[in-house]
Amino acid sequence: MKFFYLAFLFCFSPILQANATTPKSVTCTRTEYREEYIPGTKSNPGYVKSYEVDVEIPCGGEKVEKNDECTDGKIAGALIGGGVGGAISRKEGRWWAVPLGAVTGAAIGCQVDGG
Repeated sequence: MKFFYLAFLFCFSPILQANATTPKSVTCTRTEYREEYIPGTKSNPGYVKSYEVDVEIPCGGEKVEKNDECTDGKIAGALIGGGVGGAISRKEGRWWAVPLGAVTGAAIGCQVDGG
């Protein structure tokens, strides 16, 4: 019976991870004015060359916060993983099976949540 639970957990975890999508980054452009000093000599004086460059920036302003929080998935995965670890272990093995199941479940839950 324990083997069935472990097989079920590990067989479906890659499928859950494959369905998790990563957010696509959207970029916009901004035109920047730049100047470059071209040095010269005594007979041929230097000058300033000015030009404009299109620079890619994240849309929505200068600073974009990356929201990689997967708190909900971690909590749900840890609870489910700890429960499965406790259900499939014997009394003397629960001291390591429950925490291991919780950590594994939190990692899988974070991936499913998109983090």
